[in-house]
Amino acid sequence: MLDQLEVAAEPTRRRIMQLLTSGEQTVNNLAAHFPASRSAISQHLRVLTEAGLVTARKDGRFRYYRLDPQGLAQLRTLFDSFWIDELDRLVADATDEAGSKGDS
Repeated sequence: MLDQLEVAAEPTRRRIMQLLTSGEQTVNNLAAHFPASRSAISQHLRVLTEAGLVTARKDGRFRYYRLDPQGLAQLRTLFDSFWIDELDRLVADATDEAGSKGDS
């Protein structure tokens, strides 16, 4: 599976995800919000799907894309763990700094 943080960080894909918060949309509907071609938006949707962040259903000749709640939950967990790890490092650094100043 692709790195969800890396996939979601790309500005066009992030905007696509924002647009999908309002519900299912076709490639044509999404492409109307970008200067890029419909084909380029389709490629972004393919990457989002491969990363597990978006799902699609086919209805006639149209594909309807929507956010994948499970994929978003995984992304949230990954993002939260990133911040927790970073905060733990900051606390450890601050504690080390305070300890070294107390030794002087």
